[in-house]
Amino acid sequence: MNGSREEGVKRSLGVAAMIGTIALVGMLFLAGVSCNAGESSAVPEVPVKGKVTMVDIGAKECIPCKMMAPIMEELEREYHDSGKAAIFFIDVWKNKDQGRKFGIRSIPTQIFYDKDGNEVYRHEGFMEKKAIIAKLQSLGVK
Repeated sequence: MNGSREEGVKRSLGVAAMIGTIALVGMLFLAGVSCNAGESSAVPEVPVKGKVTMVDIGAKECIPCKMMAPIMEELEREYHDSGKAAIFFIDVWKNKDQGRKFGIRSIPTQIFYDKDGNEVYRHEGFMEKKAIIAKLQSLGVK
């Protein structure tokens, strides 16, 4: 009986440590502290005037963002590279000022802009490819 009680205590402490770590990372993100100090990458100018623009704001290390990565790569090939729309990903852990600039509350967040550069739609969390395509089409992208 004592063995299982000790295991239960160890398990509870492990869960508490994990929750504390997650809370700390969240607080650092909200405070604008980068988890990848010193790292930065080129940030695109968003929105692109004269072009429907979609930006996915997240972090390469967040799980839902990792799920979005292959979708974003496909969209970049299908829309961005062909000139149909501007498609971008911004890593807010590497570019902490971008979270504040875009008013990000959670990641990933997808923001859509019309051709005039007006924000017309914002979605928080994982977004399926077909939903993104439908939104792009509703903005006139063929």
